Amino acid sequence: MMHTITRKDFLTLAGGAAALLASSVSGLPALAAKKIRTKKIPKSGEQLPVIGVGTSRVFDIRDEPDAFPSRQEVLRLLFEAGGSVIDSSPMYGSAEGVVGDLLAKMGGRKKAFIATKVWTDGSQEGIAEMNRSFSLFKTDQIDLMQVHNLTDTNTQLKTMRKWKGEGRFRYLGITHYVPDAIDDVIAVVKREKLDFVQMMYSLDEPEAATRLLPLCQEKGVAFLANRPFARGNQFAMTRGKALPGWAKEIDIDSWGRFFLKFVIGHPAVTCAIPGTDKPKYMLDNLGAGYGRLPNPKEHAKMLAYWRNL
Repeated sequence: MMHTITRKDFLTLAGGAAALLASSVSGLPALAAKKIRTKKIPKSGEQLPVIGVGTSRVFDIRDEPDAFPSRQEVLRLLFEAGGSVIDSSPMYGSAEGVVGDLLAKMGGRKKAFIATKVWTDGSQEGIAEMNRSFSLFKTDQIDLMQVHNLTDTNTQLKTMRKWKGEGRFRYLGITHYVPDAIDDVIAVVKREKLDFVQMMYSLDEPEAATRLLPLCQEKGVAFLANRPFARGNQFAMTRGKALPGWAKEIDIDSWGRFFLKFVIGHPAVTCAIPGTDKPKYMLDNLGAGYGRLPNPKEHAKMLAYWRNL
């Protein structure tokens, strides 16, 4: 079930829906007093906001000019809260170029932590694709370049390390998004010096917590959590269900924030990157970066609750 269909139902059911809709007009009145929570990137100590935005599907809108204002508002709200991470890929159609155009229009490049990927075989093919990303983002430096889905990893990392040394990239990493790839990701983390790993992690797909997340902690590798809503499945599974009463103790007032606080509550997770095309959903997502995070006992309680739904 698509994220943009199911979540509308849940924001309507949630008690905080009206406040969220009002905030989408007037900015972030409930959140503006304090910037969003951050965590350290282990290899540098740089602080990274814990909630970002993914662009798969939702920013592939080159042929939909009427959709540009909502995506610009999504980015504006991200920046207003102190967020910065925007994750993209050549795999995502026109998303890189759309983000680049919006950042140029907003004067937002300095506020953005741009993470994108190389997704091709061969050295020259990788060079051409990464150069295209620079052009689409209208920048001479990309914050994080990642090998997408471990595609020709050794070849692409060789170029990426050279370009990092030249200052073209600030950080390097690898990505994947399915549980079956965890062993392959772990093998690369063990043999390569990486700054970031991006992988799925959610209540519905918690497999990374068994071995990959502890390994990232051990190696000092930052972790970007993709699919934090399991592609919207979690909203479908909680349809019509009220939040547990104890969620308020962790400053949670919506299912979206329940899901995200579980993800960023893991000490190895640096940032979650849910995709969204709606400003009201961006506001809901950002809210997870405020207030208390679950302690280990509460974190386990959230997972147990989910498994018993």
